[in-house]
Amino acid sequence: MNLKQLSSVAALLLLAACAQPNLPQQNSWQAAEQVQDFSADGRLAVKVEGKGSYANFDWTYQNAVQTIDVNTPLGNTVGQLCQDSEGVLAVDSKGKVYQAETAEELSRQLLGFALPVQYLHIWADGKRVANAPYRLLPDGRLEQFNWTITRSTNSEGKPKILQLENAKLNVRLVFDEVNHEPAASDQT
Repeated sequence: MNLKQLSSVAALLLLAACAQPNLPQQNSWQAAEQVQDFSADGRLAVKVEGKGSYANFDWTYQNAVQTIDVNTPLGNTVGQLCQDSEGVLAVDSKGKVYQAETAEELSRQLLGFALPVQYLHIWADGKRVANAPYRLLPDGRLEQFNWTITRSTNSEGKPKILQLENAKLNVRLVFDEVNHEPAASDQT
């Protein structure tokens, strides 16, 4: 079996694993006052108008700085996104840097569609963006910023699956591991 066939099989297995029906839904989405620092890794799948792609991710949120590395199944980093209060930048695998004021602006520039990266850490934490319009659906899903957000947790209450859907996109993050780290102000 060559590398291309192996990649295709891995993609099919990932998509099959992501197609789990009847996920337990979160029933309350409190307003985010602050989000704990964390690190996480897992897999992500993006489906745009019926066409899908997938990757692995390593994600850290520390001291209000969010960094997401997007990796191939073999572990090679194909891109990195970093967001802080000054804006957002992305670095591709060749070292080329792209910058914008917001993650949505940068993703629109690079991908042709806007991804709500600036809110992912809040939704992954099971909260909604404070002081912004939202709606809770009867099945426990959250609607905010034209996205429908579904979140399920593992037995420890940590995120297991975070799924975002709108008219054009379906983004699914499956978490393998999530570690909450103490905030810098808690360290002595």
